[in-house]
Amino acid sequence: MKTSRDKLISKTSDATDISKPWDKDNQAWWDWYVGLADNDIKKDPIIAAEPLPDVTIPGDDEVLSELTETYPLTNDQILFFKKNGFIKLKKVFSPGVVLKLRAELINLLKKEFNVDPDKEAHDRFLSLEMIWPKNKFLRAYVLSPRLGQISANLLGVPAVRLYHDNVLAKQAGCGRTPWHFDDHHFPLDTNDVVTAWVPAQPTPIEMGPLSFAYPLDVHKLVNAVTFEKTGTGYDRGVSEVFKKNSVTVNETPFELGEVSFHHNLNFHTASRNRTNRSRVALANTYFRDGARVISNPTMVSGDWQKFMPNVNPGEVAASPLNPICWPLNDKKK
Repeated sequence: MKTSRDKLISKTSDATDISKPWDKDNQAWWDWYVGLADNDIKKDPIIAAEPLPDVTIPGDDEVLSELTETYPLTNDQILFFKKNGFIKLKKVFSPGVVLKLRAELINLLKKEFNVDPDKEAHDRFLSLEMIWPKNKFLRAYVLSPRLGQISANLLGVPAVRLYHDNVLAKQAGCGRTPWHFDDHHFPLDTNDVVTAWVPAQPTPIEMGPLSFAYPLDVHKLVNAVTFEKTGTGYDRGVSEVFKKNSVTVNETPFELGEVSFHHNLNFHTASRNRTNRSRVALANTYFRDGARVISNPTMVSGDWQKFMPNVNPGEVAASPLNPICWPLNDKKK
């Protein structure tokens, strides 16, 4: 069992006892989780986002063709990821393929929440998960061999499975995402886990792009910071430790088509969205084929059985909803 998770559940006070499973839905989990972020009382004014680029939107066949193409990684890029726990790759997707994805994600969010994320600011973090099984178009992006190949190559493993998809919209005015690493969220007995974060628009600093602390082993600096299920103490504690130790943070804009990949031990955050456009992203998490569910998932793992139905603690994480995304010839497993 991984020591970081053991330490997470070792404290048993009312404020820190997270041993019980999550008993609400996915959106309630996100409402709870973003509430753990330490936000400035004084808020900067909302500014107008630049217009979305005027590009040709490809047809479905063109999109599918692009999603199946491999992406050449250099040895230096792989080594950078292994050392730092994240990497940002440009031109993973063409502008038209990204904006076509954005239009679909906006439609999905409208139907689910009965709001237009780009026109109605509610300072909320909206989330949809497990969309791909019932949406053929989104399925192509989530099970994309391109993303699967990059993920497997960065992890250095022969095959990766999908843990889940995640449609994320940080609406105008929504505050920070707290400092965290995903090891707490994924109840898997492996650290060969990576999340591909695909922003569905150009994402300037004012929109709150993901920010990554590095190198990878800085997570060891905050092992002693106790996770709390209420309040902002954990977020503040991590931030203070990072400042004290002069930890380097990558906070840079995302170009259209740029995608980040972060390891489950990489600490990351995101600042407030200070624009009038929702920061929409598709986040897909992939893990090493053969991994098992840990013996004691916690509330921080959310509704994990939704992502791996009929898989019990201790069993191999290989439900029909966890297909192999790379290599292609193993998809039938």
